This record gives sequence, structure tokens and C-alpha cells, in this order.
Amino acid sequence: MGRHFFPRPTVMSELKNYIMITIGLTLYASTWKFFMEPNEFVTGGITGVGGIVYYATGVPMQYTYFAINIVLIIIAIQQLGWKFCIKTIYAILVMTLMLELFDYCFKTLDWQTAVDILGKEKQLESCIVGSIFIGMGIAFCFLANGSTGGVDIIAAIVNKYKDISFGRAMLYVDACIIISSYFFIPVKETGILQNGITPENLQLQKVFYGFINLVIVNVSLDYMINSNRQAVQFFIFTNKYDEVAYYITRYLKRGVTLLDSVGYYSGKDGKVVTTIARANQSNQLLSAIKQIDPNALISQSKVMAVYGLGFDKIKAKSKKVKNEHINDSEKKK
Repeated sequence: MGRHFFPRPTVMSELKNYIMITIGLTLYASTWKFFMEPNEFVTGGITGVGGIVYYATGVPMQYTYFAINIVLIIIAIQQLGWKFCIKTIYAILVMTLMLELFDYCFKTLDWQTAVDILGKEKQLESCIVGSIFIGMGIAFCFLANGSTGGVDIIAAIVNKYKDISFGRAMLYVDACIIISSYFFIPVKETGILQNGITPENLQLQKVFYGFINLVIVNVSLDYMINSNRQAVQFFIFTNKYDEVAYYITRYLKRGVTLLDSVGYYSGKDGKVVTTIARANQSNQLLSAIKQIDPNALISQSKVMAVYGLGFDKIKAKSKKVKNEHINDSEKKK
């Protein structure tokens, strides 16, 4: 049978990944400078460490962020490979530049921040909205097979070997960073503040907001990652099964099984193409099938989990299987 050849968007796919990473980093950096830093919020990650250093010493957080990531990227190269690290190195450089750019915009050009627009009393609202945007920014980077550097690298390494989600892995490390902020950020004022809040209680309040940020960031991150990684199963009834199967294996890089079928009404023999793909590949596959065979019948359903052959790895600890039944059967023979 003849085959339909579709141009594989290799270069375009990589370009799309870098665009997604850039968008995610821009969203992250602008959110930090607009919501977090003006309110002196403490977040997790290396940006949180940079924030603590900035609040305590006045050193811009992007400098601390860049310095720590140099060390972590060396570890990442050994554990995650060059493909992940090339994008991560790109992300670290872009993130540093974006933080520097927005730092200039908000401080030198006097762009308005959340404090200017919402007021100092709207800290909870600023924390919630800012946390959602930060989670979205990190997710954009991870979905493009990159990261924002820092704790994201640690989370990716843990996720590689253990059945722990990105959000949960980051949660453990970030919690320590937020708690440590209470001890390292100096109390700048003494006495009783407005509404009866002492400087010490204000420190606790910042830790409280830090944990709100931590939870919201990781919930939004897990939501975007897991929804994108969801798998779908296709049953495709078409006379041009060879062309459809070729497209799936060649361009989607997914396995295909051909099932024998017999039409009840027509009595004709045929083939059913069945495959499992990522949910974000559905539109691409449906568009291709429409070009190959507009009359194809397609059944699509969600799959709870898929392991192996290009999908998730089984990360559960393997247990030794008892060979009692095997030995008994061998003895009977």
C-alpha cells in the first residue's frame, strides 16, 4: 500500500519547547517581581533562597539564584542527561536575565507592583494569585522537558527514581527553605505594629504566607503536569489501516496493534488499529486520520495509567516473587 508522508516537525517541536520554557520563565520572573518581592513573601526553591538573601542583605536574588544553580547543574548533567540539562541551562540563563529585566522595570522605570495596585492589606490575595502563576510558569518549563533550575532539578531527579510527583518532591525541600526564613530574615522594626502585630508575629505571618504559596504552587503544578501526561486509547476502524499505523509509529512514536475484524453487516474482513498515546497528541492524530481517511470510525477513551514503551516507568520497589508454585510444578513434571 502507498503511504502518506507528513513532514515531521522536529525543528518546530524543539522551537516550541524553547518558546514554552521562555513563556514559563517570563511568567515566573514577572510574578516574583510583581507579587512576591514587594510583599516580602518567602517562597520555596532557589528563588526563595535568593529572596531570603535579598531581604536580609539587599543582594538581588537573581545573583544568588544564578550562583547556586551553577552547582546544581553539574549534578543534573550526571543524573538527568544532556538533553534535560541543555534546556535547564538555557532556563537558568533566561530566568536570570528575566529577573534582572523585571527588576529594572519595577525599580528603575517605576512600574506598579501588586502593593501599589492592591495595597499592603491585600497580601493574601496577592499570595494566592501569585502562587497560581508561579505554578503555571514551572509547569510550562517541565512540559517542555526543561526546568526553572534549582529545586526543580532535585525534584526531577527524585521523580526519575521514585514514585513521587514533581509537586510532592518539591514540597519536601521547599518546606525546609520556608521554615528557615524565620531564622535568617532579620526583624527590622521593634515594638507594636498596626493592628497589634509585633515584628516577631510578622515573621511568623511571612512563614504562613510561604506555606500558602507552597501548597498552591504544587497543586497547580501537579494539575498541569498530570493533565498533560494523561493517556488515551484509540480504536480506529479504517480501510487505510496501513497508512494510519505508519503515521502513528513514524510521527507520534507510539506502538500500534492491528486487530482482525469482521463486519457483521458487510461480512468483510478488516483491521482495527489500536494505540495508546498522550492526551496532548490526540488532536494531531485526529487531524492526520482526517487527512488519510475522512470516513474512518474512531473510538477514543481515557486510560488511568500506562507504564513502559514510551510512557511512565514503573517506580515501585520490586519484591522477590516466591517460587514455591514454580518449584512444585517442576517437581510434578
